[in-house]
Amino acid sequence: MPDLPTPHDATEAALFSECWDAVLSYADLCTSGSTAANQLATEAFSLGMREARAADTGPGRGAGRRAPRLPMIPLLLTAVRTTAAGWETDGQGHKLDPDLRLWLNSEKADRYTGPPLQRPLALRGLRDMQEHDADLLWLAEVEALPLSVVARRLGLDPAQVSEELAQVRGLFRDRSHRNHLDTPMAAQCRSYARLLDAVTRSSGADTPEDLSRHLATCVQCAEAAACLRLHGGGLPAALAGGVIGWGGLAYLERRRRAAEVRLGAGRPEPADAGPPNPGAHKARVVRNSLLVTAVLVSLLALGVSMMPFGKGDMDDGSASPGDSADRQPVAADPGTTLPSASARPSGSPTPSASDTQGSPTRENPDPEPQGTTSSAAHDDDKPAPATTEPAACTYKYALVNQWPDGFQATITVTTARALDDWRVAWSFKDGQKVNQMWDGNFTQSGSRVTATAADYNKTVAAGADLAFGFLASWQGANTPGYDVTLNGQACTKA
Repeated sequence: MPDLPTPHDATEAALFSECWDAVLSYADLCTSGSTAANQLATEAFSLGMREARAADTGPGRGAGRRAPRLPMIPLLLTAVRTTAAGWETDGQGHKLDPDLRLWLNSEKADRYTGPPLQRPLALRGLRDMQEHDADLLWLAEVEALPLSVVARRLGLDPAQVSEELAQVRGLFRDRSHRNHLDTPMAAQCRSYARLLDAVTRSSGADTPEDLSRHLATCVQCAEAAACLRLHGGGLPAALAGGVIGWGGLAYLERRRRAAEVRLGAGRPEPADAGPPNPGAHKARVVRNSLLVTAVLVSLLALGVSMMPFGKGDMDDGSASPGDSADRQPVAADPGTTLPSASARPSGSPTPSASDTQGSPTRENPDPEPQGTTSSAAHDDDKPAPATTEPAACTYKYALVNQWPDGFQATITVTTARALDDWRVAWSFKDGQKVNQMWDGNFTQSGSRVTATAADYNKTVAAGADLAFGFLASWQGANTPGYDVTLNGQACTKA
């Protein structure tokens, strides 16, 4: 195994302790074996630290001043992508995941290194923020760390961190909105810009049919919608997909599972949290001044959002590697509830048995998520005969995001009875094919899909919800799933 990178000082040693597992987790997704993963992570960590030092101590940088850059973890993750691209160029591509190699040689990869105004909106928005605010957003949304841990790491008041996170989300939206308007776009996209801003401000706003059709076919505008819509749980996927690119959603799911396992193991937090981050107070002061401007902009936008929108009201101005979890536009508005907890895009080598049991493997500190690969289990369900009794369950089918050849959806089932195990089945009428699932296993026979519980979510209390998400392909039409059953009993639509 390659030697681990050697930190230059105590600060870098602390960063290594905080960031190495994230770097290795993404490097593992990008490679075809543990040795290559460690080598890629080591080279990327060294590259990322050099970039950080250059930004912090570059020419003309005074004390406390630095060039705009990403916070450390996303900076190091993009260094993994950059290092992988270097391997491909230097003839070491055989060490990389095959789907990643396809992506690196596609136009999709060019967006991350091309002209700044053409880069993903989430990447631009995060880079434009103060580093401390960007750190808070990334640690809470993508790394899925508990807010108490985030507060300690950034030197924040635990009682105020939730409020600060809400402010930072608003600032990210403001940056994304400005960057979207600055982006060169087609006349049709620009005509929808004002409407898109308005409908994404409120969780209760309906998306007009013409805008919905446009978002289904325009990656650029779908990406903007994901960054502007703070409600619905899609922000983590917008950040991960927009900043990391290939494998972003799989990385996001892997980090979420790792955080759950750490919490489930009850690991104690260090007694000495160390001195508070000296930049925290300064970041709050600057952020509050920026929020004054943001509030004024929001009030103007609120007036716009309350206006009726017709075609006459609009301005007249002018992911995907492989074939599954990461073949989505960078702007998945997922909610992410997110893709493949197999944490390895399709086409990659099958993990060993120990890799799928939720325990750390091959020096990877992140346990592999469970219950996320297709497995042959139960026979397809058949909808139960209609009865006069009340349904034992209700369901919600939510289309989270859609792009020209794929989509992401979640199904939430509320059960009237306590369950020791569950099996949910439904049908598609337009030939949709599920290719990845998280929080459950799946099989598909023709139009009928059956999802079964993962090891960690089999038990469901009476009156509680069970939920899972999936990625699927579609062509022509994408009608929601129907004939939903829970353990063979028909469910009614909520």
